[in-house]
Order: sequence, then C-alpha cells, then structure tokens
Amino acid sequence: MSQEQPLKFVDSHCHLDMLDLKDFDQSMDKVIEQAKAHNVTEMLSISVDLDSFPRVLATAKDYPNVHASVGLHPCHAPDTMVSVDELVKLADDPDVIAIGETGLDYYMNEGTCPRGENFEWQKQRFRTHIQAGIATNKPLIIHTRDAKEDTLKILEQENASQCGAVMHCFVEDIPTAEKALELGFYISFSGIVTFKNARSIQEVAAMVPDNRLLIETDSPYLAPVPMRGKKNQPAYVSYIAEFLSELRNCSTEHIARITRDNYFRLFN
Repeated sequence: MSQEQPLKFVDSHCHLDMLDLKDFDQSMDKVIEQAKAHNVTEMLSISVDLDSFPRVLATAKDYPNVHASVGLHPCHAPDTMVSVDELVKLADDPDVIAIGETGLDYYMNEGTCPRGENFEWQKQRFRTHIQAGIATNKPLIIHTRDAKEDTLKILEQENASQCGAVMHCFVEDIPTAEKALELGFYISFSGIVTFKNARSIQEVAAMVPDNRLLIETDSPYLAPVPMRGKKNQPAYVSYIAEFLSELRNCSTEHIARITRDNYFRLFN
C-alpha cells in the first residue's frame, strides 16, 4: 500500500496585493510565513487590472513560491481596452504563468453596466484575453457570474482549449461543470464550498475528477469555515482541502497531492 506524500498545499488563486498588511505587521513576509505554517507551499497571485499588475509581479519576484497572472477582471476598469499584443508583452516574464483574471460578469460591474445590457465590451475583452492565452501558451483564469452560457460559448468559439483554463471559484451547476470538463478545463473551489448553504456547489465538488480539481482561497475574500467572517489569506486553503477530503471520502493528503499535481500540470 502506497504512503501519502507529506502535506503540501497550493493556493491556485489569491490576491496578495489586496491583503491588508496591517493584519500581518505590515509585512508580506508574515503572509508567506503563515501560509508555510499551514503547509501552503505555492501561491498564484492574480491580477485584476493593469494598474496593480506591477505590484502583483513584484511580489512574485520577491518570493520564489509565488507566481503571477496578468489580466483585467470583468468588473474592473470597464473603460480600459487592452490589445492581444499588450497582454502578450506583459506576460513575457517567467513569473507570469497565467492570463487573467478574465471572463464575464453580468451581475456586478461597479455600477457601469445595468442588468440587461449586452456587455459587448466585456465579451470583446474576454476574447482578447483568450487570444493572448493562446499566443503565449499560458492558461486562462476564468471568472463567470450570471453569464455561464456566454462564457462557455466564447471559450469554445475562441478555441481556449489550446491554452487551457481554470474555472475559478466555481459556483455553477453540474451541466456547466460537465461542459467545462469536456473542453479540457480545470475546476477550482474556494471557501464557498465549505458553506452550509452551498449544497449544489458541493454536489459539483464531489463529482469533479481527481485530475481536474484545484483549490483556492480568492483571498482576501470568502474565508472558509471555520474562518468564515474573517479576512481570508492563503494559509486558509488548508481548510478547503480538509472539507473536500470529507466530501469526497478521501484523505486530506490525497487532496493536497492531486491539487498540487494539477496546478503544476496546468501551469506548466
């Protein structure tokens, strides 16, 4: 019988530049130390706009176990359009391992897009990110809210399977998950999966194959049970792994191993 590997968690999606460092003695070192104390060995710090990207990248430069993405979140900077060439140039750094956070959000867009609008600018910007992902051969970090049909349609139309993608902070239904899996994408679960009222998300988390599962904190948001209500941080990804091990009837070590393996496979 094979032995499980020592616990080594990966936080596949966090926003280190958004953490309130007052909670960490004004030191990113403390964030990394607390993550290490919870056996979190790798973190992907996600870009949401081009103004903050230099800070995201600088943190990745400072810590060998932190990597970065580059992109424009669909709820940020609606007046900013970026070209494929611009994204490709910004992604031309070994510490940038993904394109995004990108996608569609028809629910909330800083008040600039009333419900019912066609969101054509979001769709175009999303297509630009997918094309940049293919051009750089770097996977996409996908955000979708109230837009699952259009999100999957555009991913398929733009041949996003060529570069790969992760459906981050997944909160959709089983058919959406099945379509994403059919396209070859990974599915990542945040602290939301640990919430008592998240039964439908838990059903999805129970059926995702081992080789497509990722975990994330999305910190500083969405702290998992038992830390719900507190500010989130990468250290807390361990609680998500523990919850999924019970849900999927396996060991926490198994969740740690498969999600780590998947992280390195997806992000090369």
